[in-house]
Amino acid sequence: MNRNKDVESQDIKQRMQVSRRDFMKISSMFGVTSTVLAAAAMAGVITAPRLAKAANSVYEKRFKTPAKYNLKFGGADKDARMLLMNRIGFLDFCRDLEERSDGAIRIEYIGANQISTEANGVSKCQQGIIDIFGGATQNASGSAPYYNVLDFAYMFPSRASIYHFLYSPASNRLLREPLRKRHGIHFLFSGVEMRNLFMGLKFKDAPLITSIDQLQGTKNRSTGTQLGIITMKLLGLNPVPVAWEETYDALRQGLIDGQESIANAIPMANMVGVTSQMVGLEFFPGTMHTAMSAKVFDKLDAQSQEMVMESAYYTQSYIQGLNEATMVNFTGATMPPVEGTEFAKGGVRVSLFSAEEKKKCEDMASPKTNPKPWETWRERLNKMAGDIDVYTEIYNVAHEIPVDMRADTVEPRRWWKN
Repeated sequence: MNRNKDVESQDIKQRMQVSRRDFMKISSMFGVTSTVLAAAAMAGVITAPRLAKAANSVYEKRFKTPAKYNLKFGGADKDARMLLMNRIGFLDFCRDLEERSDGAIRIEYIGANQISTEANGVSKCQQGIIDIFGGATQNASGSAPYYNVLDFAYMFPSRASIYHFLYSPASNRLLREPLRKRHGIHFLFSGVEMRNLFMGLKFKDAPLITSIDQLQGTKNRSTGTQLGIITMKLLGLNPVPVAWEETYDALRQGLIDGQESIANAIPMANMVGVTSQMVGLEFFPGTMHTAMSAKVFDKLDAQSQEMVMESAYYTQSYIQGLNEATMVNFTGATMPPVEGTEFAKGGVRVSLFSAEEKKKCEDMASPKTNPKPWETWRERLNKMAGDIDVYTEIYNVAHEIPVDMRADTVEPRRWWKN
């Protein structure tokens, strides 16, 4: 793991000495994508003059030759500053693909909900408004139901098991091909966390939550995933669908008790101030993925398709270690949080459930131990996948590696090659 990059991800708030006004001014001269790519690659303190010079250099490099393909990337609410704090691969993929293709493929990155949101990224891509989109698979599942296949309760025992599945050639048959066939989506890569519960300020002075019993009757924001909602109901967490953009105010006003989310999203969305506890349920994946229109991918020539896949592979392996480091060294998703992290500074307490308590939750919600509530969705997803038992097959792949394997040690593989 590259320690320099780990440190850069930690102190980006201190390094970024550019006002929003100056950032917009520089972006207007050299384009948002060139400016964002320049900032993402800079070391040291980022001032307006340094950023302008770097953006100019990136701009000249990107536009030195005419592009064969121009693609639009809808990054939902992830603006430049968010992506510099939490490198989930959006910009790294853009930069690598443009460099790998020597400018033949040029990507216009559009974030800050200007062209697509977490909720409508899939539909905007299907409609041809954007060519590539990024966001949580759990939000995408509202428009593309097959994404739910990732969200069976406790199907994945760890972050490492999710990486292992995404790198496995089995993911083609169990995830990627059904998404192409049913929804016209070409799944590229994903940031990986496990989804946990993040409690609001009502629990600031309450005892640390170490048992699912302490959460009974609470009201918690849920994403669009239908299977995640089933899980929360089985655990007694009373899911309430709330748009991501409205979650901060809902927590601040006490309209909800908590939310299910991923750790790195809390500081990225400035929610540390309305969060008191992180409760480590780890009940289903938090997969912040990037995908593109299958029609657009299929129109690329063979060489360009191979470059897209190689850039997706590079980005997946690059963010694998970086995201793990960000969770520990920037966010503070450890028990206790590392000194100087966002959770430590904000007073967010972390409770990682014991193995016994996680087993108790698993027995309450897992399709293996409580199959009845899952029957309808299992049948639906099995049909969408071509009449195969997708839950059992993904579960088996996820359990091919040791349960205690570290996520950053999972071996990267080119999943599209046997």
